[in-house]
Amino acid sequence: MSHALLLLGRGSDPQSERGVDCPGALPEPSDPRLVERAVAAKDALGDRVFVLGHHYQRDEVIAFADVTGDSFKLARDAAARPGAEYIVFCGVHFMAESADILTAPSQPVVLPDLAAGCSMADMAGYQQVLDAWDALTDAGVAKVTVPVTYMNSTAAIKGFTGAHGGTVCTSSNAERALRWALQRGEKVLFLPDQHLGRNTAVRELGLSLSDCVVFDPHRPGGGLSADQLRAATMILWRGHCSVHGRFTPENVDEVRNRIPDVNILVHPECRYDVVEKADVVGSTEMIIRTLDTAPAGSSWAVGTELNLVRRLADRHPDKQIVFLEKTVCYCSTMNRIDLPHLVWSLESLVRGQVVNRITVEETVAANARGALDRMLALP
Repeated sequence: MSHALLLLGRGSDPQSERGVDCPGALPEPSDPRLVERAVAAKDALGDRVFVLGHHYQRDEVIAFADVTGDSFKLARDAAARPGAEYIVFCGVHFMAESADILTAPSQPVVLPDLAAGCSMADMAGYQQVLDAWDALTDAGVAKVTVPVTYMNSTAAIKGFTGAHGGTVCTSSNAERALRWALQRGEKVLFLPDQHLGRNTAVRELGLSLSDCVVFDPHRPGGGLSADQLRAATMILWRGHCSVHGRFTPENVDEVRNRIPDVNILVHPECRYDVVEKADVVGSTEMIIRTLDTAPAGSSWAVGTELNLVRRLADRHPDKQIVFLEKTVCYCSTMNRIDLPHLVWSLESLVRGQVVNRITVEETVAANARGALDRMLALP
């Protein structure tokens, strides 16, 4: 059975993805001539360019990606192409930084739109983290605390983590990273997504919610007393994903009432009370594998970014795949990478002009690479 995912202005279906009506027809996202120009520029560059597309990108951009994946997979893919003269990263800023860290200095990494940032990564500023470490030092716990930062963080935060003996994690290996950290210290400072840290600590490591405290960088001392810092095992940064943080337990209840025998599949960046109500919780790659292997005729409500949910619904017309939340929910910063920006980047490279190059300062890159290497060495 096929239930199309509908966008604003493209109709509505109360039994499927909840597109809403609006007066008039919205224009198509791409001028056909832009597609022709993208094809011509990519053909002219040939193997000199390697285009990476994150799963949350629009279809018009994914069409020109040489590989697709999550942030770390794409950074590794870039590192595995030493022969590519240019790396074009269709994602967000922190992802392009990771690609720059892992690729050769002679390979420029291009981000088609410099405005494509990440609100979660921006929630942990470098000076804020230094101040937090000072608070841990004042409480006498910094020496027994191991920092772990989510891949969705700036190069500066990865560098801080590496300089303090910590590691990076992804949503698929967060459990291994936390176990590694707690073998080396008594506490973890988890940056910047509180939900992934809490869900992993409680659901995977067996810690309790009371073992977790939230450090708020906008309050003196993080809003925590020295006694609270000393008592906690997980010190969670007050950050979250603007997409996954939208989902609520009420969304889960509503879709269960509406679709019989529906399976709820969500990303671990969702709130704890949401993942507790879900049937399956997993990383972006795990969500894709789950739906790829699900039986025909099964029904799924998916709590992750809408571009990916729509693409998976189109890929599996024999399954009912709907979005978990009523409001259309794209990653707004990821969607800044569109076909006009990609065409401009590629045509500039054809002319020998590197635009929007992402570079990470050498010392920061070295420390961040240390944290990434520790992650790669996790059992």
